[in-house]
Amino acid sequence: MARRPTKAADNPFCKARLEAAKYNEKFFSKEYAAEQLHISSAQLQDYELGITKCIPPDSVLRMADIYNAPELRNIYCREMCPLGCDTPKLELEDLDRISVKALSSFRKMSASKELLLDIVEDGVVSEEEKPELDKVMAALDEVASIAQSLRVWVEKNLR
Repeated sequence: MARRPTKAADNPFCKARLEAAKYNEKFFSKEYAAEQLHISSAQLQDYELGITKCIPPDSVLRMADIYNAPELRNIYCREMCPLGCDTPKLELEDLDRISVKALSSFRKMSASKELLLDIVEDGVVSEEEKPELDKVMAALDEVASIAQSLRVWVEKNLR
């Protein structure tokens, strides 16, 4: 069995491979993982060491699928893709924490719904209403982030 990586230990792609190795020991081998990903072991090493900054999206999708690590898609979008730089950071949490956050967020959305109706009822967003609209947008962003966390939890645990 290969020895544990030290330089790449904090790299999310390396972490995902090692987590996958808990369920399939073969993933401890970079060579095996690279073969499954249809890349060279040198490429995988470069990804895991952070040498390659622009990992091809298809490689990330294969890693997310093969390692059962859907969170890698979020990391790619947030940190590597220039179009996704405003993607919120995904927190990997247990289902009970995600559920509590969702219920709390839904309660906030009730108030935001009323605020949004007040803002748009005349069809114009005035300067005075812009800070209120920012609050509505923040509440929507929170719901979107929680929905993404729940989606990743389901993909990771139920598929």
